[in-house]
Amino acid sequence: DYSYDDELDRFRWAGDLWRQADSARLSAVLDTMLAHDVTWDPTFAIYEANRDLSRARTQPWFRDYGLPQVMANFEPDLTRHGSYHLDWTTADEIRWRENYSIWMRWVREYAARGGNITVGSDAGFIYQLYGFTTIREMELQQEAGFHPLQVFRHATSNGAKALGLTKTGVLRPGFEADLAIIDGNPLHNLKTMYGTGIEVVENGKLTRRGGVKFTIKDGVVFDAPALLADVREMVKEARAQTTAP
Repeated sequence: DYSYDDELDRFRWAGDLWRQADSARLSAVLDTMLAHDVTWDPTFAIYEANRDLSRARTQPWFRDYGLPQVMANFEPDLTRHGSYHLDWTTADEIRWRENYSIWMRWVREYAARGGNITVGSDAGFIYQLYGFTTIREMELQQEAGFHPLQVFRHATSNGAKALGLTKTGVLRPGFEADLAIIDGNPLHNLKTMYGTGIEVVENGKLTRRGGVKFTIKDGVVFDAPALLADVREMVKEARAQTTAP
């Protein structure tokens, strides 16, 4: 008699799933996944609102990069998928924080056994915008216990392996070199890759640095800040049309 269409109830109690799992059986599942060369793409970021709703709803890039219709779709409405936070409680967030802790531990265990871990975002729902969410996923994989170098491997060569691509994913002679040129060192701080940049102290003064400066795809160079400026203008125009009488 359970209704899977009740997303508030379904996602609320999904926060108990990892805690209920039997460790011995989970270990056996990982062995089976390894035996069949299964890639695990955890997409931690898409469910993060469940452990901290206030953070999810107030992300700084929403102001300039969140289209009005997208932001409206994020708001609670049980007729829309992923918009279920109508009565999200402190207890729900605590349950999901524990859920993340157990989940991350098993992802780390799968990697330790030789399993292929990749980076994916599943963005577009639950207060997650495309582009920004991929970087947040990388941050959460660092939280899970992976060194940033490992996280970059998950996002590049491991992803190529999962897709069966043999000529991309690493910098090597003869390979396709799709590159992102970043202002800063993301190994020191993964936030450096956010298009909004980060504040750093230089010569005793606070200044804004970071962000992808250029991307190179199939030999074509793209000016990333200019593309972001285009998006900001699109959002500005959409908001003007939304508020116009």
